[in-house]
Amino acid sequence: MHTLNALQQKINNARSLDFGDIISNSFDLFKKVWLKGFLVVLFIILIAFILSLVFQVIGLSPGGFDINNGFELETLTEFYSENILYSIPQTILVSTATIGFLAAFYRICKREVQGETGNDDYFYFFNNGYFTRIFMLGIIYTGIATVAQLLLFIPYIYVFVPLSYFAIVFAFNPDLSETEIIKASFALGNKKWLITFGTMFVMGIIAMLGILACGVGLLFTMSIMYLPVFLIYKDVIGFKSHSEIEKIGQEDDSQY
Repeated sequence: MHTLNALQQKINNARSLDFGDIISNSFDLFKKVWLKGFLVVLFIILIAFILSLVFQVIGLSPGGFDINNGFELETLTEFYSENILYSIPQTILVSTATIGFLAAFYRICKREVQGETGNDDYFYFFNNGYFTRIFMLGIIYTGIATVAQLLLFIPYIYVFVPLSYFAIVFAFNPDLSETEIIKASFALGNKKWLITFGTMFVMGIIAMLGILACGVGLLFTMSIMYLPVFLIYKDVIGFKSHSEIEKIGQEDDSQY
């Protein structure tokens, strides 16, 4: 695990990255982890679906837009704001699950890249005493995203990139405090904002091609949009050897 100062120093001294290399390497990595990525996406979608049903039953689900009121700007703005606010409890839980599963997915990607062996533990961070930290990150993630959304489109586009680094910074530095994870994520997101946004945008478009397979294919392709963040983190910060967190609950996978 890195300290916050070590992370910030690596970020500040980061070399320029090649857009084409990130795209090419994302494809290469996707070929190795597409099935694992599918399972992660499936877990996240199932949890989001179940939570949506639960919140509908208890009456805390956001309401639908009444087209009988017309499409006036004031009506649309009010609907947009109310839905964001009503969605906060549900978004916190979905964000918590997403961060936890993506963090586990990035650990799996790291093993694939470095040719290591080990079990694909998708619930690693839920089972090893990190749930409280993930939950706090989910709250903070939701808070930042909600404020940005209420300020409309441009602020949300900006914070989307730093927020995308929450899971991977946490994955390889889980013992940092929530504040330190946020600082490191925003430092890396700001430093590599353009290439992160650009590569994720391209990968997102490619992921949407899964819709052509009757929509179900999207579940198999969606994980490719998470890979640029992993590759950028790897090139900027890298992975330390012999990390203690890799030894938790494992007998054979002692190399990090």
